[in-house]
Amino acid sequence: MCGICGKLDLTGRPIEQELLRRMTSAFFYRGPDDEGFFLQNADSRNKVSIGLGHRRLSIIDLSEAGRQPISNEDGTVWIVFNGEIYNYPSLRNELEGKGHRFRSRTDSETIVHLYEDEGVDGFRRLEGMFAFAVWDARSQSLVLCRDRIGIKPLVYGRFGNSFLFASEIKSILQDAEIKRVIDWNSLELYLTFNYIPAPHTIFKGINKLKPGHFLVFRNGEITEKPYWNLTKDGSDAFRGDFEEAKKALFNTLEGAVASHMISDVPLGAFLSGGIDSSIIAALMARKSSIPVKTFTIGFADMPLFDETAYARDVAAMYGTEHREFKLESRDVLDAVPRVIESFDEPFADSSAVPTYIVSRETAREVKAVLSGDGGDELFAGYRMYSGEHWYQRYKLIPLPLRRLLIEPAVSLLPESRYSRLLEYSRRAKKFVRGAKDSFEERFYYWNEIFPLELREDLFRPPAVINRDLGKEILAARLGEYRNGAVNRMLYADLKESLPGDMLHKVDAMSMLSSLEVRVPILDHRFCELAFSLDERWKIRNGRGKHIFIEAFKNILPPSLHRRPKWGFEIPAGKWLKGELKFLADDYLSPSRIRRGGILDPDAVQRLRDRFFSGRDESSWQIWNLIVFQSWHARFFGNGG
Repeated sequence: MCGICGKLDLTGRPIEQELLRRMTSAFFYRGPDDEGFFLQNADSRNKVSIGLGHRRLSIIDLSEAGRQPISNEDGTVWIVFNGEIYNYPSLRNELEGKGHRFRSRTDSETIVHLYEDEGVDGFRRLEGMFAFAVWDARSQSLVLCRDRIGIKPLVYGRFGNSFLFASEIKSILQDAEIKRVIDWNSLELYLTFNYIPAPHTIFKGINKLKPGHFLVFRNGEITEKPYWNLTKDGSDAFRGDFEEAKKALFNTLEGAVASHMISDVPLGAFLSGGIDSSIIAALMARKSSIPVKTFTIGFADMPLFDETAYARDVAAMYGTEHREFKLESRDVLDAVPRVIESFDEPFADSSAVPTYIVSRETAREVKAVLSGDGGDELFAGYRMYSGEHWYQRYKLIPLPLRRLLIEPAVSLLPESRYSRLLEYSRRAKKFVRGAKDSFEERFYYWNEIFPLELREDLFRPPAVINRDLGKEILAARLGEYRNGAVNRMLYADLKESLPGDMLHKVDAMSMLSSLEVRVPILDHRFCELAFSLDERWKIRNGRGKHIFIEAFKNILPPSLHRRPKWGFEIPAGKWLKGELKFLADDYLSPSRIRRGGILDPDAVQRLRDRFFSGRDESSWQIWNLIVFQSWHARFFGNGG
């Protein structure tokens, strides 16, 4: 796992190695083992100047031969690569049979020769997680590519006669010529979703390369195209019965886990106690000749959020070398500044904090782990999907009864994340608020963090923006896929919230700890199989992940077979009213809000009053604004 960056200048101005060094230093933690640079300034053969930078976390081929940037035999094709290609051994054998000569055992060099042989058409043959840039001196082209699901990040921007790319935004901003200008539509998206979906970023002129896409920059023109997508019309529907589907799921994921275990360093597994990570740990243990190292995190004083007992059951069943980290508020207090200051743009998923802590502690023992991310987005594990299932029954209640009796009564219920009963009350209120007549509106409202009227109160941009942009993005995704309501929701999440929120969080927090995280559930073949299944197999009696659990039930402890999903969260609301209250007092004080000049201090104060008085369980919204204020102070200096 690594960090990559580069700059191309169309006028032929020399690229300074010192700039590349600053760019790679901005994400030193992504590759603490080594750094490397390639510079080719304009001459009689090259019209442009190009510079590539790389930081290396050594996982495969630890020798000097594996250093990047790396080239083909004659130095006409160069690559900087971040990620893992799991099928590189077979590709390498094929390419060697065609006469290509290799100087290393790395997967990155395999991409160089594959590109030589097949050009961009070869990208669809890559199996893994990746983001890379190829410089082709023959055609004077810079080619960027990102993996199908968006596991690894890649950002870029065209600035006059320059084109820059990097693993992280802060790397691009090392170029003093790049002006920091807020993209107001992106801020609107952040307040809507807690994250900013691709291709948008918070900075005008800097874009995220979309998952499953490649980009070619040649002669000053940018061309971006997809190289992969799911079949969207149901024409690939699974032809077998339920039992045959279970076998196909088991065999496909078992194969994915085996391929993801390729490594020249010791591997471990995140084991949260949930279904997904437990399946991955079990499959690893069945394939490994030595005990698997497993790592889990819990909360010492918050049993409602603690899943360590379930993780222990899996660890005991497979004899893993198990490590358990029990967090108290002091641990979170110490980690919060490191976490919120690490993101290049506002990102308010509070579970980034425990993700960072478990990554930091895990990295003391291994360099790479497998995780269970992705199962909820493939098999309808989130409550929202079950909400659509129950809505089909809820709408059978006469509309006047819903509007005049049920909805007003539910709105009066008390709510809290820290009592199981009151948490169900909170979920009921969210369900009723989002139970709109339109399918697209329901999906949007169940995803929304700040409702439109509150966003309008909080934030009045100095330019015209699209207040419906988030709604339009989700509606477009739902419209692309045409095979069942729940599968349409899953498709939208696979395209937006999974790479924008979940995978971004895991990549950022693990890389901050110099730890590689692999996600076999998101192997593209397993994704394709999951989306070929009838959605009725995924939700049974309102409970999600039915077929997924059934397919792997025999390798899981009985305690996990019927356990409810709770989610990997922190008790943010409790801590914001206690040990972390100083964050709200500082970042959301009226004076600081005024100095920042973005948010409305009166609207923020009203939100704070409702939260601290207990009238609203709005900890997510409070956290969202704290994160934004911290980001704005770091990148613009106001509100400090």
